[in-house]
Amino acid sequence: MDDSELIARAQAWLAEDPDPDTRDELAKLIDGGDTEELAARFGGTLQFGTAGLRGELGAGPMRMNRSVVIRAAAGLAAYLKSKNQTDGPVVIGYDARYKSEDFARDTAAVMTGAGLKAAVLPRPLPTPVLAFAIRHLGAVAGVEVTASHNPPRDNGYKVYLGDGSQIVPPADAEIAAQIDAIASLHDVPRPDSGWETLSDDVLNAYLARTDAVLAPDSPRTARTVYTAMHGVGKDTLLAAFDRAGFPAPVLVAEQAEPDPDFPTVAFPNPEEPGAMDLSFAKAREVDPDLIIANDPDADRCAAAVKDGTDPADWRMLRGDEVGALLAAHLVRRGARGTFAESIVSSSLLGRIAEKAGLQYEETLTGFKWIARVDGLRYGYEEALGYCVDPEGVRDKDGITAALLLTELASELKEQGRTLLDLLDDLAVEHGLHATDQLSVRVEDLSLIADAMRRLRELPPTELAGLPVTKAEDLTQGTEKLPPTDGLRYTLDGARVIVRPSGTEPKLKCYLEVVVPVATKADLPAARARATDLLGAIKNDLSAAAGI
Repeated sequence: MDDSELIARAQAWLAEDPDPDTRDELAKLIDGGDTEELAARFGGTLQFGTAGLRGELGAGPMRMNRSVVIRAAAGLAAYLKSKNQTDGPVVIGYDARYKSEDFARDTAAVMTGAGLKAAVLPRPLPTPVLAFAIRHLGAVAGVEVTASHNPPRDNGYKVYLGDGSQIVPPADAEIAAQIDAIASLHDVPRPDSGWETLSDDVLNAYLARTDAVLAPDSPRTARTVYTAMHGVGKDTLLAAFDRAGFPAPVLVAEQAEPDPDFPTVAFPNPEEPGAMDLSFAKAREVDPDLIIANDPDADRCAAAVKDGTDPADWRMLRGDEVGALLAAHLVRRGARGTFAESIVSSSLLGRIAEKAGLQYEETLTGFKWIARVDGLRYGYEEALGYCVDPEGVRDKDGITAALLLTELASELKEQGRTLLDLLDDLAVEHGLHATDQLSVRVEDLSLIADAMRRLRELPPTELAGLPVTKAEDLTQGTEKLPPTDGLRYTLDGARVIVRPSGTEPKLKCYLEVVVPVATKADLPAARARATDLLGAIKNDLSAAAGI
């Protein structure tokens, strides 16, 4: 599109924009003739990805703003009406990011204007409360306004259908088609009232449900340090821990209250370097049994443990480690049903399920797929997401995961053992499953496409000296998986998956090696071997991908 067409498109957008903030921003870009920035904002539209819409706040169809949200809500309303899904409410939740409350209110107005019932959660609350409310209230759909653990400049729009699970194909494409059919925002009725603001009854029902994840007579003695990572998890988690009878978590005060600027972290994600530094400092001060962290919308749960005798020796558990610990705990408690995980998560879960005689399923990345597994009892993925109560919340839930992990830590504490001792037991029983990730954040998305093309044209035949025994292009799909943009390499004693992130401008490479372990005494050597292999695979893969 040439500059005149670009300006015309921006002016048409400006004429409809209901938000004075983005109107002012866009007017300055037009008046200044900043065609490069306008091209970045008007060169396409945000698309539904792994977690719905997500992007940087700002004016234009390639940014998150009220105009984009109103169109998305109108498209969802039209989709629901086309499917005759109008009997129940559309439940709307939101986090504490910039514009989240505005986006939630706009969504409620659009639903009401379309003749649907809308119900909004009473204040910023964790995403799992919204996922719970959908099923609890018999809703036809749900919307959560959140960008989860993305940078402060982002926001997002996560859509659930009436089963309480996030949208999957073909629903995403059908909703997108309805969005595209909206000619003008002036065609979208938005009354000033008519929707319901829910009371705390739905939150109290969620909290009552959290009790069910724990064994009635289990010990509740583990002491925790907790960070909400400047998000909305604190009050709900504290209430859940209080109901359960655990010692009150010691808060990381600097990160306890919602703050959309996330001032103490570069990225509000417990996995990111430096994000847990304040938690470690508090742990060195009060010497707890466990550190628990939620991401800003509290659907993820991270944990850290003391690794050694020095008070300074705290380390994060990997998502795969927590996933295996929770699985082992549920197995010991006699859980029945299907255990499921995404393809990028550790194969250890399959070994645990097989040994316990349980069904096991592997899905594409994202809880929108895990939540749909038939007979699901437990699901997880390595990015700190755990579903421990699928009948209550068909999504990842950082509150109930924190409860279950703290129960496990309490049981082990009563035995004079720790979470690390249980991880050692699992390594001896099933082999040491060590995982790592090569994650490359880019400004230019074409670099990701270039890397994927390079790997497809010249796939590696070996990594770290291990022969690649099977190379799969997942865009073709497999016997059990629908097509997705990814590559999977099976090696002798290792596995690698490469895929573009669905929520961030990143290329992600997931690495796993499995080293046999005969006895506990062999663990140090096995860990050293695994570390060497993972490092070598990372180097070789980086070279092969040109990143």
